[in-house]
Amino acid sequence: MLLKQFLSIEKVENGYYVKGDTADIKMIFMTNDIIRVRVSFDKKWQEESYTLVMTAWKDRLDYMFPEERKQIKALDIPFEETEKEITFYTKTLKFVMFKSPLHFCIYKLNGVKLYSDVPERAFECDHLGRISHYNEIDFKNDHFYGFGEKTGYLDKIGKRMRMTPKDAIGHDPEFGDPLYKHIPFYLKLNNSNRHTLGLFYHNSYDSVFDMGNEISGYWHRYSYYQADGGDIDLFFINGPSVEQVLDNYTKLTGKQAMPPKQSLGYTASTMYYAELEKDCDKEIYEVIQKYFDEEMYIDNFKLASGYSSGEKDNLRYTFNWNRKRFPNPKDFFRKMNELGINVIPNLKPGILPNHPYKDEFEKNDVFVKSPDGKEDYVGRWWGGAGRFIDFTNPSGREIWKNLLKETILSKGATTVWNDNCEYDGVEDRNAICDFDGKKGTMAQLKIIHSNLMAYVGTQAISELYPNRRPYIINRAGFAGIQRYAQTWAGDNLTDWRTLKFNIATIVGMGLSGVANTGCDIGGFAGGAPEGELLLRWIQNGIFQPRFCINSANNDNTVTQPFMYEENNEFVRNAYSQRYRMLPYLYSLMYEAHITGKPLMRPLFMEFQDDINCYDDQYMTFMFGPSVLVANVLEKGAESRKIYLPEGCTWYDMNQNMAEYKGGQVVEIPVTLNSIPMFLRGNGIFITNEDVKHIATDKMKSLDILIGGESEGSFHFYDDDGITNDFKQGVYEYTEINVNGEARKLISFKTTGRYESGISNLKIKLINKEKGAYWVSVENERIPRFLNKRSWEKTEQGWYYELSDKTVLVKCKKPTKKEFDIIVSCEKFDLIGMAD
Repeated sequence: MLLKQFLSIEKVENGYYVKGDTADIKMIFMTNDIIRVRVSFDKKWQEESYTLVMTAWKDRLDYMFPEERKQIKALDIPFEETEKEITFYTKTLKFVMFKSPLHFCIYKLNGVKLYSDVPERAFECDHLGRISHYNEIDFKNDHFYGFGEKTGYLDKIGKRMRMTPKDAIGHDPEFGDPLYKHIPFYLKLNNSNRHTLGLFYHNSYDSVFDMGNEISGYWHRYSYYQADGGDIDLFFINGPSVEQVLDNYTKLTGKQAMPPKQSLGYTASTMYYAELEKDCDKEIYEVIQKYFDEEMYIDNFKLASGYSSGEKDNLRYTFNWNRKRFPNPKDFFRKMNELGINVIPNLKPGILPNHPYKDEFEKNDVFVKSPDGKEDYVGRWWGGAGRFIDFTNPSGREIWKNLLKETILSKGATTVWNDNCEYDGVEDRNAICDFDGKKGTMAQLKIIHSNLMAYVGTQAISELYPNRRPYIINRAGFAGIQRYAQTWAGDNLTDWRTLKFNIATIVGMGLSGVANTGCDIGGFAGGAPEGELLLRWIQNGIFQPRFCINSANNDNTVTQPFMYEENNEFVRNAYSQRYRMLPYLYSLMYEAHITGKPLMRPLFMEFQDDINCYDDQYMTFMFGPSVLVANVLEKGAESRKIYLPEGCTWYDMNQNMAEYKGGQVVEIPVTLNSIPMFLRGNGIFITNEDVKHIATDKMKSLDILIGGESEGSFHFYDDDGITNDFKQGVYEYTEINVNGEARKLISFKTTGRYESGISNLKIKLINKEKGAYWVSVENERIPRFLNKRSWEKTEQGWYYELSDKTVLVKCKKPTKKEFDIIVSCEKFDLIGMAD
């Protein structure tokens, strides 16, 4: 049945109630830029969300999120009514409901149309109970991004995608669908108006997004969303910028969890390390030593599920320890922690018949139930038939949390890795979940379990280590997973195409609110990667928030960064670059935590007015606001084509800061050692040479690279990297602003109570026209050096580097919270004979 006709409108406490011929609608103006439109054919109107952290109504599940969820007061927006339409004006939008046929349109206040339903079939409930929402699209000018974890190119115009999370091992990186996540949110960007609009469907039933793949001659070109049940519970989120949409979307579903700093270091992993017949712990110590010997930095180690296997049957039993492989788990964690390595044990929510904790699970009734509710549901699992923890059941959450603390965390672990949490083995969608006392089906709640598994992990860590930041890693997730976990894109295929298309997968997740994510470097499924492929993958992986090699190669090999000795010099260079970038990377992670902005960004996020950036054919990305990255993605490549966005100058960071004008495609030569990076004209890029191991090393200095354009800014952030003290103001947040033309004023303003220990600054300012005249620190001019070797030995002074035409400045960091450094490149007359 179609919703066709408007019948009446009524003002209610937090919005409006609209009666239609076949369905009713609730409209809530949460803010000027967030409008909720909920269309219900059954008119039950339950408010029971595990997902939202900002509401304008009471919710049955509020009790679960006392510190996360905020209830705001909805705006009271009056309307103007005519015979044909009802119009609402916020401070930023004109929102129109047409009466017959009933549909919605959104306009800018100047009248430019941003969005329209398909008028004749906007909302529909079919004979199978599926609900659909149809939107008009401009196929030539519209672009669609987000949708969570997807393969292929970033722009999904013309694509049809399912959201029904699978254990998608070895999926095709360009065409495979669906994957592990279910995030029904996307951004619409149009060539003509260059305005971003977000659409979030608050519905966890399996669904389909068709973005113009389907065509019917009877209708305007359209896209549609279709879900297997529930309501069309849609949040329109206005921009106009991409970052404004992401900020508002993550206000609804939660900001990215602030991770421990150590999590941004390299993570080693493979299934094989925990699969030896005995003494896996000893083998792992040798592996860690190999990393140290090769000078390839390492901070984390993922412990695959082999540690939990039965000693007789080798089946996986979460919370069990195989004492042949790990004779003393507590001692293992102690030794690894002494080495500065964070061990991350694998957890799985399926329970096999002979599980050692079976009696405790059964006694507390923790499993998903059969459709009649009388028995535990039994489905496909690793090693045979299994039962599944019901994380919508308070008892299930409590037992899981207690066992996690008792068997894993109390042994010395501080991080958990939630794997296989798609619940793909529950084939019958009529299986029953507790739904916190109400009862619901897996059709509605399947993907919710993955978020709740992460939720329970954060609770367990917080209870056992009260002031430690929880660090959770999830393979599956629904909207809002970012507020609990780092994620990764599952069991990818070892293939050159995977290297290429995983970039768009990561960037797409960032555009879906999940900033802390990554993909297995080198590929998980398939044979060992060839040497060149592994090298190129590592060179890309250093920009991923989750920097991890993980494999289960089917040719009985183990993917490790040092496996091809002929490339080890280049691999070491890449690892060193990753660790040098940690100050910049950590600052971006804090920005994601506060604003929802991702670390790896599409070019159009920073250059929305350049429609050439809407197309991702070159597979480049912005690393934060300052650096464009163009990794080498083709086998045997000798050059790389790159589009440089218009509106600024670009500097090749690997070719003596060679200068390029934006708005053009350039082609640069590449070698095996190449990691092409371009500094934005007004970019500020902060690095450090001190940290080789995050767990033990401290930053003592900052290297600051500054573009040559007149104005730029960056916010450098630091804290202790491990506790929640940053929430109480124990952090260092430094606004770095650069202004001026010939005379550059570089100002520093720091807030927060954390003492970072940084005592030295080194600045590299690009100035292609000429050298500096003088440099001052806190109004005191510092000495100039004409010999670079002398400058390198000093603690304070400046030097003009002719090879790349940059002013190099060294100084002690002033102790004041606010100070200035000035670099004058003004005109001067050395011999007094200038005009």
